[in-house]
Formats: sequence, structure tokens, C-alpha cells
Amino acid sequence: MCSNVFSEDKLDKATFAGGCFWCMEQPFDEMDGVIEVIVGYTGGHKENPTYEEVSSGNTGHAEAVQITYDPSKITYKELLNVFWKQIDPTDDLGQFADKGTQYKTAILYHNLEQKQMAEASKKEIEESGQFDKTIATKILKASTFYNAEEYHQNYYKKCPIKYNAYKKGSGRDDFIKATWGNKKPGKSAKYTKPAKEEIKQKLTPLQYKVTQQCGTEPAFNNEYWDNKREGIYVDVVTGEPLFSSKDKFESGTGWPSFTKTLTPESVEEKQDNSLFMRRTEVRSTQGDSHLGHLFNDGPSATGARYCINSSALKFIPKEDLEKEGYAEFNKLFDKQQ
Repeated sequence: MCSNVFSEDKLDKATFAGGCFWCMEQPFDEMDGVIEVIVGYTGGHKENPTYEEVSSGNTGHAEAVQITYDPSKITYKELLNVFWKQIDPTDDLGQFADKGTQYKTAILYHNLEQKQMAEASKKEIEESGQFDKTIATKILKASTFYNAEEYHQNYYKKCPIKYNAYKKGSGRDDFIKATWGNKKPGKSAKYTKPAKEEIKQKLTPLQYKVTQQCGTEPAFNNEYWDNKREGIYVDVVTGEPLFSSKDKFESGTGWPSFTKTLTPESVEEKQDNSLFMRRTEVRSTQGDSHLGHLFNDGPSATGARYCINSSALKFIPKEDLEKEGYAEFNKLFDKQQ
């Protein structure tokens, strides 16, 4: 999320229930104009419920996310578009592997304008032909929102390996890909994968081997392992933003290592059973480039260590961000932060 200072009287709130709130937090977090995403409980009769009480299904509450956003930077309609692309709106029993009233979907409006826009967006979904079943998602007036326990907040950052395993295992990931394709909310269409021949012409043999054939470059003999300049790292194939120098650290492995991705949508993780071991492969979301692997021995609280091949990356120095089309990331290097 941005750390810029915003005037509170110019901010709005949006509330969505979409099944497991861990999975609903990530898509909205760090989007430009989103100030804060809180997971919690709403819609029921029990005051200050605990997770265990909500999980029992007896409180009437649903797991939900409440988003504080700046409407001058992001619209409620854009948030609605992201919401629909995270859920199965036809399931009136819950979401994916999770069933029960606490996992039902709803748009919880805070004013008449939000209600009208929510109804219009639901009508668009119903008339789109995307689904051959009735849309079960409810549109309801927002009520008291109770923050969930602290260990649930930012769970995808605190426990990325467990989070991604859960999201995959629940069936949510496969549903989103099958229904909406690999495009993730908030990602620009300009980061599209070129044709195979174009990629071959664009890349060096080593870059091609690494990104397209899951190769690995030599440790300590690659372009960025010891790079200490400020800037961002993008997919060498598509230009999609992936990592920031702010999150780069010296791991002693001889490859560029990062504690987290530049945005929640930057990479996808897949199980890799090659070389007689079980690892988590990291691939770019839009370009589907092999980048490296994710390990759990990093220095941050999450333990994440993204071990990435330099050959999969292109470095954009902070002074060139605007010129190269990445001006939105200038705020990462603001001296006031």
C-alpha cells in the first residue's frame, strides 16, 4: 500500500465478501489509490466475534474485506471489476472448498451511488454470458465491520507459501484462470507475451534458456547478483514490473534475492518436483517466464526468499523510471518514506 499522506475527508470505503478473506485481501492491496485493506467480519448479529465463532456459522457474519481508497485515483467501478474476478458468483453455498454462510459472496454498499453501481455491475455479469448459472452474489447495505484478529491481517505476506498452497488447493486459482484467463486485475494489457519467434530474436541464448526452458544461470557470474543501485526489476520478456531494489538483500547464494514481489500480482508460484526435490517455482504472471524459486529461509518476518535469475530480469534505475514508462514506482524511492 502507498505510504503517501491522504486527506481523510476525501477517502471512501468499499466492502466485499468473497469467501476466504485471505484470498480477497491480496488483489486489492497495493493497487494505486488503495490506502488500506482490512480483513474482518460483517453482516451478522454477534458483536466483536472471534474467528472461531464466525467459523461455526452461527453468528450470521461473513468473512469480508473493507477497503479504504482515494476516489481521485481509483474508482468504485474498478474495485467492483476486481471483486467479480476473484469469486464464483454462482455458488450460493460458499466459495470453492469453503462452504457455509460465512463464505457467501456479497457487495456491501455504503451509499446510494455504490448501490446503483453494484447493481449495474451485477447486471453486466448476468448479461455477459460468462456464466450459465444464476448469479448468487447479494447486494446488501453495509453494516458494522469487525476487524479480524491480527494474525489474519496481511496473511498472504506473513505466510506466502502456506497462503499460495491454500489458494491453489481450494480451487480458487484454477477457477480464476479458467474463467478469466491469466490476466490479473490491475495489470496492464501492454505486458503481454510476444510470439515465440519474437522472443527468440529479442533474447540472448541464456535469457531464452532461463525464461522459456526453465534454465539456471551460474551463481556469482550473472548481471545483477551484486547490483546495489536503486530501481526496479522487470520481466526481460514483457517488461512487467516484478521486484524492487528496496526488497533486495545479500543472500550469499550468488543470485539476486528479494524478500517480496513488487506487487501482489507480479508472480505466480508452481510446485516444481524436478532434480529429485520439491521446490516452489516462480513465474511472471503475464509473460509466464521462468524466474527462479521461492524459499522460506529469508530474513524478513515472512521468511520469503525469492531467488531469481538475472537473465530473467531487466533493471530499470530509479532515475529512468518515468522515461521507461514506470513513473508510478517513483514513490518507492521518495526520500520522505
